[in-house]
Formats: sequence, C-alpha cells, structure tokens
Amino acid sequence: MKACYHLPGLFEFYDLYRAFLPLFREHRDWFYDWCDIGSIYGAPADCLWGGGRVGFGEEEPERVAALMREYGVSARLTFSNSLLREEHLSDRKCNALCALFEKSGTAQNGVILCSDLLLQTLRERYPGFYFVSSTTKVLTAFDQLEDELRREEFDFVVPDFRLNKALDQLRALPEALKRKVGLLCNECCWFDCPDRKACYENVSRKSLGEDIEDHVCVSPAAGSATDTAVSEYAAPDISPSGEDSLKRERTRRWISSEEQTSWRNSGRCAHGRTNPPNS
Repeated sequence: MKACYHLPGLFEFYDLYRAFLPLFREHRDWFYDWCDIGSIYGAPADCLWGGGRVGFGEEEPERVAALMREYGVSARLTFSNSLLREEHLSDRKCNALCALFEKSGTAQNGVILCSDLLLQTLRERYPGFYFVSSTTKVLTAFDQLEDELRREEFDFVVPDFRLNKALDQLRALPEALKRKVGLLCNECCWFDCPDRKACYENVSRKSLGEDIEDHVCVSPAAGSATDTAVSEYAAPDISPSGEDSLKRERTRRWISSEEQTSWRNSGRCAHGRTNPPNS
C-alpha cells in the first residue's frame, strides 16, 4: 500500500512545483517507492469561498491547471469557508475556477469544503469534482468522524488532528471507510487549543469582507499578547515561558515517519495531508 501525500500551495508555490514535478516524474528512483502525490491543494488570494486558512496564491489559474494536467496530478480547490450564504454562491471568480478545474486533464480534481450549502451547489453545477470534508469542521469526537465517513457525497474526510492517534478506533473501521480518512500530518496548531473553530470562522469572515478584529491565538507559542488567554486555557503544568507545554505539544501533535510507515503497512490509513508552514 502506498501513502498518498496531499501538498499545499496549489497557487502559491507554482514555481516550486514547476521545478519539482519534472524531477518527481523523471527521477522516481530518488524518492521512496511507497509514497506518491495524492493531490496539490489551495485557493487563490482573495477567494470568497476560501476560509479556514488564508490563501496567498497569485499565479494565473490557467497556468496552474495546465501544470497539474501535464503531470497528471489531482488539484484540490480549498473552498473551506464555513459561513457561506445563498448570495455568495454566484461569485464569478470561484465559479470560474470550478469551471476551469472541473474537467482538466486525466486526473480527477476535487474540492475541499466545509459548507453543506456549497457542497449541494457544487454537486449540481460541477459533478465532475470529487469532494473532501475539511478539517475546518473540527471533528474531534470519533462518532462524528464515523458519521462523516458514511456520507456518500464525500470521497475523503479529514478529521481534527487530535483524532490522528485514535489508533484502535481507526484500526476498527471498515476497510471502505478506512480508505476515506485523510490525516493532517504536520498540524501547526496547539494541541490543547479550545478555539480552532473560532479561528477558522474568523478567516471565513475576513474572506467574506467583514471588518472584524484578528483572532487572538491562545497558543503558548503565540507571544506575550496571549498571556492572559494562555493562563486560562493551558494545561496546569505549563511553565511561565510556555516551554513545558511546547515540548509536550511537539511530542503529541506530529505523526512521526515511523507511525506513518506503520499505518501504511497495516492498511489503516492511506492518505496524509500536509499544511503549509506557519498556517
């Protein structure tokens, strides 16, 4: 079984992929034979349907689509705004992106989304896509994950990264559901953060043009501006500098290469998604 990695920066890292993809094709022996590129995901800057994480990509969509088509890589549009309303569904830029990527090349392209309203609309307008349930839904209970996996409209589901190590429950999933699980391998968020959903919604509101304050991160790594919030939410054994929490955090949130190999060999989960740095 291969591990399929889903890489960030579809529009942001175009120059990188223009150099990397030829190497990946022409010198496959330079790379592990048990891994492959499942997709490259992202959204352009100022994308109304974007959300969860800010998109900074400015490359021309036509060039991006052509590059993915040339190398047979699935492109995933990150349309994970959780607060979309009916009036947002007619956005010209986002619909133009869907029209461009829906049937572009031999590899089927997909959409990562959070809004059921958007899901229903895209299934009707652009049936050529496959759909991915976004981690921005913050599915932290395993029964929530199971319910989402059983939804036929989703080909893949990315739960909250805090379920990554629910190994016994992941192992017990039926094979058909197991293959739909995508794991966020290198999440940058604080493991104990109580505000992930609020953070994602803040980005969604900004994408919609709302004039609101930035979300204040409560992570010990976020700086002195969050000291009050940290003292309220952090685990009891945190030191004043936050170092203890950060050390504990580093051991808990990452999926090690050994764990990824173990999961691949046991057939537990076949897909792993990576996040861009500092997202």
